[in-house]
Amino acid sequence: MLELMVITMIKTVIVLTVCMLVVTYLTLAERKILGFIQLRHGPNRVGYWGLLQPFADGIKLLLKEEFVPLNAQRPIFYIAPIISIACPMVMLALIPFGDSITILGREITLYLANPDVGILIILGLGTLGAYGCVLGGWSSGNKYGYTGGLRGAAIIISYELSMAFAVICVVMIAGSLSLVDIVHAQAGLWNIVYAPVAFIIFIISGLAELNRTPFDMPEAEAELCCGYNVEYSSMKFALFFFGEYTHLFIFGCLVTTLFLGGWHGPFLPGVVWFFIKTLLVVFFCIWQRATFPRLRYDQVMKLEWKFLMPLAIVNILVTALVMAVY
Repeated sequence: MLELMVITMIKTVIVLTVCMLVVTYLTLAERKILGFIQLRHGPNRVGYWGLLQPFADGIKLLLKEEFVPLNAQRPIFYIAPIISIACPMVMLALIPFGDSITILGREITLYLANPDVGILIILGLGTLGAYGCVLGGWSSGNKYGYTGGLRGAAIIISYELSMAFAVICVVMIAGSLSLVDIVHAQAGLWNIVYAPVAFIIFIISGLAELNRTPFDMPEAEAELCCGYNVEYSSMKFALFFFGEYTHLFIFGCLVTTLFLGGWHGPFLPGVVWFFIKTLLVVFFCIWQRATFPRLRYDQVMKLEWKFLMPLAIVNILVTALVMAVY
């Protein structure tokens, strides 16, 4: 038991360190990629090629003045950023970065936990993490923040349904709710081939829940002055966006796990394949941000309830019919 606890603690430290370093540099990667697409340089002053810019931003935010509005609901105002960062941190424990490796004659799995209902826990934590946006906007006592929080709640309620229906198709194909079992079921052929419509629905719904363009309704700068986080400053402001980029990384991990075969791939170690696929999904999320304009709020809701939701339901029925026949 003591040996198991020590191994689990070491794996936890490694997972948190590596993933938080990746998330830290996602902020720089997004600014560099957007700069390249928009024909500008992006950050290039702090360190070689701007590689120390994330640390400079962190120091700047740490030293900035803390400000809390007089009419804010203080306990919830303080808790909201913590919720935004805590939920994706917990989700890291359920991500299968690889199968297993042998060290000193002992087989060690490359994931922290593999519950039988892992995908349900992931979906639940994803919804819970969005409460940070909702509560942060409501507790700030600002009408723009409050409107952003309401928009965030509406998007969560709407797009969570189509995302869950897309996941149901994957669960039907794999025959399990375990993320590890879902990856093992893709050893021969990936789920993106078996369920391409579910893949598209999952991508669109995930972008909406991540508040990424063109679905960034809760923080639309043009009409909401930065939205739900308008009254936040210093490290509270930083926690919101660190949580957002952590959710982006988790989303890439989930797409890889559910549809792209997880750690399966030729020649390279499984964990390398996993990170390659995940970072390609993250690159796509950044790329589409520079490509599509922001939708209107009514267009966002219409896309979900009049198109994605019926399509997701029909896709479940077609998947069940095909599985029953073949």
